[in-house]
Formats: sequence, structure tokens, C-alpha cells
Amino acid sequence: MPRIAIALTIGCLFAVYGLVVAEKRNLSAARGLSKVAASTAFVLLALSLHAAATSYGQLVLLALVLSWIGDVFLLSRRSVPFLAGLGSFLLAHVAYSVAFATGALSAGAFLVGLIFASAVGVITLRWLWGRLDVPYRLAVTAYVVAIVAMCTMAIAHGAASQSWLAAVGAVAFAASDISVARDRFVVSAFLNKAWGLPVYYSAQLLLAWSIT
Repeated sequence: MPRIAIALTIGCLFAVYGLVVAEKRNLSAARGLSKVAASTAFVLLALSLHAAATSYGQLVLLALVLSWIGDVFLLSRRSVPFLAGLGSFLLAHVAYSVAFATGALSAGAFLVGLIFASAVGVITLRWLWGRLDVPYRLAVTAYVVAIVAMCTMAIAHGAASQSWLAAVGAVAFAASDISVARDRFVVSAFLNKAWGLPVYYSAQLLLAWSIT
């Protein structure tokens, strides 16, 4: 394994620890610095693993860059930056889906993944629907559809390739979105970030490592 890739992975995890501490203590400057550092680390990780050398790697890199942009937008709790961040993450999910489609796919696993992901998506939408203003209903619905597609493709790709790194990362990415939704639309609490942030960054690291 490239030493620089290992160093970037460790550096990302340390930055995530700093981010969680900053969230706990409500340190806005430290929060911004730690978040940008952690997100930059996973983009650099993909580059260190020669993401540009393959179509899969290029698409994963694109998804990671879009996630980086979304992370910056979500530093603000205002509606416009939040919607912009939502859009950026939606495109990241799409890019990951296309990346998985560049490899082999298992039809059986695709069907199982579609049923599982769709069920979770419907449950999530029903949970959030009554708490969403009209402008958010369309945006969140589109976002959930993108997540369902990503998880379905990831599971189909993992089953066909017998390499589950990307599938675990994709499902973890989707799980972390629940913490963001709960914090934004249900109840804003440190607990959402305490588990959601480590899961999100672990997911992005796994997806970056899947380039290998």
C-alpha cells in the first residue's frame, strides 16, 4: 500500500475526530477547518491511488470532489446553501452509481439491492414527509431516489466482483445521510453528528480505497 495513501487515511480520521470535538464544543472556526481538512484528505487519497488512470477511478474522484463541495455548503445551516449542498451530494450519488455500472453487475444482487434500498427509501420518506416544507419535498425525494440507485448498483457490483469495499462504503454513505436528515428536519442534536460524521467519512475513505 502506498505510504502516502495510508498517511492521508490516518490524517482524515484525525481531522474527523477534531471535527466531532469542534461540534461538541460549538467551535465554528475549528469546525470549518477540520471539515475541510477531512474532506480534502479523501480527495487527495483518491488522487494518490491513481484515480485518473481508470474510468472507475475518474468517476469516484468526481463523486468525492462533489462530496467535498457539498461538505463546504453544509457548513452553513441556511436554506440556500443547504439545498446547494443537497444538490451536490445528489450528483455525487449519481457519479458513484455510474462508476459501479462501469464494472460487472449481478442481476440477482441488483434485484435484492433494489428491493432493500427502495424499502428503506420509502420508510425514510414517510418519516420525513410531514416535516418537510414544499420546496424540500421534491429535493429530498430526488435525493432518496439517487441514494436508492447508488446502493442498488453498489450491491450488484459487489456481488459480481466479489469485492465489497465499494458496497459497504455506499451503504455507509447512505446511512450517514439519515443523520443529516434527522439533524436538519427532525431534531438538531450533537448525537446526530457524533455517529453520522465518522460513518460518512469512513464511507468516503472506503469508496476512495475501492479504486485499487
